[in-house]
Formats: sequence, C-alpha cells, structure tokens
Amino acid sequence: MPDRASSYREPMRLTVLGGSGAWPTADQGCGGFLAEHDGFRLLIDPGYATFPRLLASGHPADALDAVLVSHGHPDHCADLNPLLRARRLADVPAAPLPLHAPRGALDAVLALDKRSMLAGSYRLHEFWPTAEKGAFFEIGPFRVEARPLPHFVPNAGLRLTAPDGTVLAYTGDTGPSPLVPHLARDADLFLCEATYVHEVPDPSDAPYLLTAGLAGTYAERAGARALLLTHLWPGTDPAASLASAAARFGGPTRVTAPGLTVSPGTGDER
Repeated sequence: MPDRASSYREPMRLTVLGGSGAWPTADQGCGGFLAEHDGFRLLIDPGYATFPRLLASGHPADALDAVLVSHGHPDHCADLNPLLRARRLADVPAAPLPLHAPRGALDAVLALDKRSMLAGSYRLHEFWPTAEKGAFFEIGPFRVEARPLPHFVPNAGLRLTAPDGTVLAYTGDTGPSPLVPHLARDADLFLCEATYVHEVPDPSDAPYLLTAGLAGTYAERAGARALLLTHLWPGTDPAASLASAAARFGGPTRVTAPGLTVSPGTGDER
C-alpha cells in the first residue's frame, strides 16, 4: 500500500483521553479523543474527566482549534465546561473556540454558567443530519460526514477524512443500525461503541447500545482496517470485549486506554 501521508508533514493522529462508558472510573475518564493532523487539534467528545487528561498529555486549554461532539449526554460533553472556563478566565483569554454539535446537544452544558461568564469563549456551529441526507462540513483540515445513529438522545455518527485520504469513523453512542457499517466503510480506524460484551442485558436498551461482538461484525462488514472499542461499561473485562470483537473481525482490534495514540493512516500505535 502506498504511503498516503508521505506528502504531509504530520499524518492524522488520534490520542485517547478516555473511553469509559456512563461514568469515569479510577483508571480513565469517559469518551474523549484528540484528533490531530498537520498541527490542527480537534477535540472529539470531551466527556467526564477528559480535560485533566488533555492537560496531562501536554495540550493546554488554549492549544485546541475546535471541538466536535456526537451527542449531549454528559459522559460525552461535560468537560466542555472546565475547558471553556480555563480558556475564558485565563490571564489572557483564548480566542473563541469553534464548537460543532447536533442541534441542542450542548444546551445543558453551556447553561452551567451564566452567559456573561463564558461570553466570547466559543462559537457554536450546530448541524442536524437526517437518515436520508447526512450533514457535511469542514473543521480545519478534516472533512466531516455526520449520520444519525440510534441512541436515547439524538446522536451523530461521525466520519472524518483528512486531506491525505485517511479516514476515522466514530459511532458516538449507538444501537444497531445499517448506517453503522456505511459510516465505517473502508475506514482506516473504526472507533466503535461497545458497551456490553455479548448482549445488552435490558431489552429496552438494546435498540440504543452495541455489544463488542456486533462492533466486530460491523467492522468486518465495513471493510475497516482497524477497530478500536470504546464506551465499555465500567467493570467490563477488556479482554472479554476484545475476544468477542475478534471472533467477528479479522483486523487489528484494541480497547481504548488513556494515552493510547494511533496514527490511522500508518497503523502506528504507542
């Protein structure tokens, strides 16, 4: 395979800030990912306890270029509040931060402080994908395709394409849907929710959450090159999730862990 990133100074890189489902654990925060390409830094889903991890990774609050949120559950956006506070209340306030999210998804977290406190700290860009027609827009170097995936609240599955053709697909939180493998088609890295290992224990939740086994099935069906499982229910054995996914997907499979860095176009990990 040719080195598609060779003409770029820095290929796409994804750093895991957290991947715990529902609430943070002693070991890691909830969903949070830093996507970088050629110096541009995009924070995806700043969930509970991801902001401290961002700082510990050597990225101060004012180093971010934009934020992209899949949906409004706090385990995917709660740490937007301390991030904006750090930028707005610094001795030298940072420039307004572009926020991209489904319509209404950030209303609750942005209402945690009075409007005047965070005034000028962000610019909100809302989108609304439908099943018939996705939403398409650009964030820095990334072309973004957003598709609605089933969850308890409106959720956007996200497909990011870098200028060198590298593709990152991310489900946010979702239940079973034919749009999932469509979103992840031929992706270099498929970041997929895998709340449970084999089955969703509460049948009423089954339309809105995935298992590791189904994540593997979707990755295989999509022709994804690598699979990264996220949103595991706290206390889940990662090895069990890996085994369940690997039984259905033949490519490299990992579970999110804080500090894990992946370069999707090259396969490098550290």
